[in-house]
Amino acid sequence: MDTNSYAAQHGGEAGAHGLLRFLTCGSVDDGKSTLIGRLLYDSQLIMEDTLNSLEKDSRKHGTTGEEIDLALLVDGLEAERQQGITIDVAYRFFNTPRRSFIVADTPGHEQYTRNMATGASNSDLAIILIDARKGVLTQTKRHSFICSLLGIRHVIVAINKIDLVGFSQDVFDRIAGDYLSFAAPLGFRSIVPIPISARYGDNVTTRSGNMPWYRGTTLVNHLETVDAEHESLDKPFRFSVQWVNRPNLDFRGFSGTIGSGRIARGDQVVVAASGKTSHVTRIVTADGDLDSAGAGDAVTLCIADEIDIIRGDLLCPPAARPAVADQFAAHVIWMDEEPLLPGRQYLMRIGNLWTPASVTSIKHGVNVNTLEHEAARQIDLNGIAFCNISTAKPVAFDPYEENRSTGAFILVDRFTNRTAGAGMVSFALRRATNIHHEGFLVSKEARSALVHQKPAILWFTGLSGSGKSTVAKLLEQELLRMGRLTMTLDGDNIRHGLNRDLGFTDADRVENIRRIGEVAKLFVETGVIVLCSFISPFRAERQMVRELVEPGEFLEVFVDTPIEECIARDPKGLYAKARAGAIPNFTGIDSPYEAPEQPEIVLKTVGTAPEALAQQVIAKLREMGHTL
Repeated sequence: MDTNSYAAQHGGEAGAHGLLRFLTCGSVDDGKSTLIGRLLYDSQLIMEDTLNSLEKDSRKHGTTGEEIDLALLVDGLEAERQQGITIDVAYRFFNTPRRSFIVADTPGHEQYTRNMATGASNSDLAIILIDARKGVLTQTKRHSFICSLLGIRHVIVAINKIDLVGFSQDVFDRIAGDYLSFAAPLGFRSIVPIPISARYGDNVTTRSGNMPWYRGTTLVNHLETVDAEHESLDKPFRFSVQWVNRPNLDFRGFSGTIGSGRIARGDQVVVAASGKTSHVTRIVTADGDLDSAGAGDAVTLCIADEIDIIRGDLLCPPAARPAVADQFAAHVIWMDEEPLLPGRQYLMRIGNLWTPASVTSIKHGVNVNTLEHEAARQIDLNGIAFCNISTAKPVAFDPYEENRSTGAFILVDRFTNRTAGAGMVSFALRRATNIHHEGFLVSKEARSALVHQKPAILWFTGLSGSGKSTVAKLLEQELLRMGRLTMTLDGDNIRHGLNRDLGFTDADRVENIRRIGEVAKLFVETGVIVLCSFISPFRAERQMVRELVEPGEFLEVFVDTPIEECIARDPKGLYAKARAGAIPNFTGIDSPYEAPEQPEIVLKTVGTAPEALAQQVIAKLREMGHTL
């Protein structure tokens, strides 16, 4: 959102103290909608017809008797949410003679923590609302911690509905003390508690006569005067390429929005990842060329040299380059109902760069009530943890506390395309820069030629008892008869050796398949046809193994046997034990199995002999160009 343009459209100049972006957050029903309605009402930004409509709606739907229910100005958003319409954040604009404001209206429900994090990432200040009758709640603490992580350094603690506790100074002092004690380690530069009644306007825009004991500032006065200006212009120049603009052979530019710092014609720039340098020849905008541009400006940069620059590359000054690494530590806020599991692969967007990434380890979770570090093997919905992250290729970044524009990233679920998590980079794991891929003198093609075959991974997946191992063993026997070099990796055998340290939690299952995938890749490098027989219940991990090898080298073989048939066979007695509670996390009973959506081969085992199923796989291999 271009907030400067938005401000120009809705009220002109930003006032003596510039533009302030802030958000309102807290728990459910603490009065956020009423407060925003009060700010709009007192700023006289409500049109007469809207005001008339509000008066009618207040009489019909309001909760304030004959008075205007200011919450109805924004509560329409809640109705939309209840209908399943996704609204990330609603932005409202208002101004006073001293300043212009953009407020991010974020929902208080716990399931909308992701929306609150979105609003916080673009804000300079947070208003944490607390219901005077309820005090500091878990959601209050969660939102405060997220605000701290996302770089907000100024907080107003609006202790609302003070009228409902008789304008009590004791209640105010107790809640303010509780909050200040909790927030002391969060690193806020300023925390200003204010007792307010958003419904009646006490201490919102004018000082209340109902609280002679309170001698502090009003909420609006503090918003007008707080020194929370963006420092992005003072930071090193950062420009993430969004689009390579080449409409014809005579023009080549790189379009995007300047994340921080300034750039001028003639300035030297370097591509952070490659180290290639050049200098800026033009700064092009829709309104013509500029001599210079700064943070927040959308521009197209033309440079002097034909160096390789693609979407996602980061341009920066040669003397102030960001870190470039493929492993780093970061805080992660998890926003998906499916938990984050170490080893599972996601898509990361950092700046305009997309790359596969995975959490290699969770160093600790964070208890939002106490801020204590806790051991964690996964991150559940709304959980916060400090993690080590690995990316498929080196990325350029700054620590988030130094530069929001280059230190933030999101993680996207590869199958649903949902934004699953948001992260803030803390530091690069420097040890990763000492590890390089070693080139060999003997290639995979040379090894394959030696045994006269194309290598492949035949990945048999299905429920326990489906017949995976039976078919795989018969297939390997037939391939051996044909003179093919093979190796079988089977779930039980692997767990006796390589993966004997792993259990059967979702996190352990992910790590189990990750290790097996790496071993299978090594066999492919030697030219072998490797048969892998594993339940492998999650699509994400099977896709991860597929992407370890070249196209055509991974064949997903879905051994499709109904669970009723698997239970009837129950060759190891596992289903009976699982139903009796003796085997927890058993796939098909109390742990899910995600069937393949587009496998290369589907084997229907009911009514078909295993030998015939093995022949179906051989036929598919021949169809794909394998000489058998």
